[in-house]
Amino acid sequence: MNHIQVLDQNTINQIAAGEVIERPASVVKELVENAIDAKATSITVEIREGGISLIRITDNGFGIPKDDVRTAFLRHATSKIRSVEDLLSVSSLGFRGEALSSIAAVAQVELVTKTGDALAGTRYEIHGGKEIAMESVGCPDGTTFVVRNLFYNTPARRKFLKTPITEAGYIEAMIQRLALSNPDISIRYINNGSNKLFTAGNGNLKDMIYHIYGRETAAELLPIDIKTERIAISGYLGKPSIVRGNRSYENFFVNGRYIKSPIISKAVEDGYKNFLMIHKFPFVVLNLTMESRLLDINVHPSKMELRFKNADELYQLLSGSIRDALSHQELIPEMTEQPEKKLSQIPPMKTKRAPEPFETIRGSAYIRDFKNPRAGMDEQSVYRANDGKAEPARNKTGSAFSRKEDVLPVQETLFDRKLLSEDAKPNRRIIGQLFRTYWLLEYGDHFYILDQHAAHEKVLYEKLMREWKEKTIASQQIQPPMILTVNSREQQALEDYRDSFYQLGFQFEAYGGNEICIRGIPADLYGLREKEVFIELLDELTEANRPGAGDLLLSKLASMACKAAVKGNHRLNEQEAEALIDQLMQLENPYHCPHGRPTLISMSRTELERKFKRIQS
Repeated sequence: MNHIQVLDQNTINQIAAGEVIERPASVVKELVENAIDAKATSITVEIREGGISLIRITDNGFGIPKDDVRTAFLRHATSKIRSVEDLLSVSSLGFRGEALSSIAAVAQVELVTKTGDALAGTRYEIHGGKEIAMESVGCPDGTTFVVRNLFYNTPARRKFLKTPITEAGYIEAMIQRLALSNPDISIRYINNGSNKLFTAGNGNLKDMIYHIYGRETAAELLPIDIKTERIAISGYLGKPSIVRGNRSYENFFVNGRYIKSPIISKAVEDGYKNFLMIHKFPFVVLNLTMESRLLDINVHPSKMELRFKNADELYQLLSGSIRDALSHQELIPEMTEQPEKKLSQIPPMKTKRAPEPFETIRGSAYIRDFKNPRAGMDEQSVYRANDGKAEPARNKTGSAFSRKEDVLPVQETLFDRKLLSEDAKPNRRIIGQLFRTYWLLEYGDHFYILDQHAAHEKVLYEKLMREWKEKTIASQQIQPPMILTVNSREQQALEDYRDSFYQLGFQFEAYGGNEICIRGIPADLYGLREKEVFIELLDELTEANRPGAGDLLLSKLASMACKAAVKGNHRLNEQEAEALIDQLMQLENPYHCPHGRPTLISMSRTELERKFKRIQS
C-alpha cells in the first residue's frame, strides 16, 4: 500500500499550471489581462508558431517594482486581493495569483519591467519554475513578457496541442475579444511577423467592430443601452441580415471580462427568436455591468464562466430589451438591382430517367358502381379510357373483373402514359397559376398542383449534383468582386478546402490583412444570395472537430439550389411553366425537392366529386 505524502513544489506548480494554462491562448489571456489591470494604454502581442515557440507581450503600464519581481512568480501571490472578503468585490481581470507561477512552471520565461519612478528596469529569467537570472537593465516604463517553448518540460501535454495555425486562431479570437472589451486601449497583434490587428484605442466600440469584423458588419448594427438599478447593458446588436451559422459571433462581457454564459446566450437567442431562421445565431457585442456581489467569478480556473445571483432578472431584461430593439426597426435588407434569371435560359437536363416508384401504385382508372342483375348483388367494375370508349378492364385470364378482390393496382396512366412524359404532353393541360406560386394541371381523370419553387429547386439540385460529380460546375465572374473579412481560423479553412470551394464554383484570393476577395461564384447563384451560401459553408467548415468536407459540400448543393430556385409569389408565364415541367420530366425522382417536400400533389376526379357530394362515399 502506498503511503500518503505531500507533493513537492514543482509538481504542485505543474498541476496548478494544468488548471490555468491549457494552451498558448491561455498564456496570452492571462498576460494581456495583467497589462490591462496595470492601466496600460498600449499593448503589443507577438507570437510565432502559434505561440508554442514564442509569445511576447509588451505594455506601457505601471510596471513591477524590483522588490516584487520574485514574489510575483510565487503561487497565490497577487496585488489584487488581501482577504477572502475581497473576492466578493474584486473588479480586476486577474486576481488569483496563479498565472505567472503556472506559466513559469511549464515554459522558459523572461521578464523586463520598469516602474515610472525607478531609474533602471529589472530583467528576470525563470525556466520551469527555477530562477536563472536577475539583473538591472535599461528599458522604458512598462512590462515585457517573453514566453518561449511552452510545455517544453511536459511533452505529454505539448503533444495535445493543435497545429500552430489552429493555436494562432485561438489566440487571435482571444485578442479580438480583449480588444472589444477595451476599446480605449490600442492593441497590436503580430503573427509570424505579419500585422493581423491594430486598433486605435479611441474608445469607440463601433470603430473596434469595424477593425475586427469589417465594414459590412459595422454598417448593420443597432445600438443597445439599458440601465436599471442593478444592471446596465450597452453595446451593439447585429441586424438579422448578418446572422451566422454558429455562436462564435456572440460576444458577452461582464464588468469588462469576456465570459461564456448559457443564461446570457439563451436570453439573446430568445430575443432574436422571431427574427432568425432555426439554427442561425446573431452577431452581438454586449457589455454588462453589475454589482460584484451579484456574481460568482470563482467558478472556473480560466474565470470565463460566471454564476449570477439574479439570473432570472437578467434573462428577462436582456431578452425583452433585444426583442423591443428589433421590433422597432425597419429590418428590410437593402437589395441591389440584379438581372432576372429566366427559366427558359436554363439548359434542359439530359439525365437518364428512371421509373417513378409512387406512380406504380396509383391508377388512372375510375370505379363505377353498378348492379349485376344476374348475381343480385352490388359489385364494382373498373373502366379504363380507350379511344374515348369505356369498357370493363380485364384480369390476367382475360375475363372481366367481377369481385373487389380481382382489382389489380395499375400505373397512373392515361393511354398507358406517365404524367411526366413526352407522350403525355399533348393531353396534359396547364390550367393556370394559383397565388403566383402553384401551377394547376389537368391530366386524365386527375388534377395536379405543382409547387414551382420545389420543382425548380429539384431541377437545379440534380443539375448541380451531376456537374459536381463531373467537376463541371460553371463559375461566373463578378464585377466588382465581393470583399469579406475573415479571421485566422476561417482563412485556414479556406486554404484547406480551396479545391472544394473551386469545384463548387467559388473563386477567391487574399486581399490583404484579414480580407479576401471573391471574384467568381457558381453560375447558378449569380444575382442571388451567393454570399450567404459562401458564409454558411465557411462557418460550418470552421467549427471544431468537423469531419471531411466532402459530405458537407454535397449537402450545401441543396442549399445552393434552394437559393437559386424561382421563389413562391413569383409570376411565371405559361411557357416558363411548361419549360419547368419539361425539365422535371428528365429527373430520376422529380416528386420531392432536396429537403423532402413534394413537388406535386394530386386529386382524382372521383375524390373531387365526393367533396362536392356528386357521388356517395
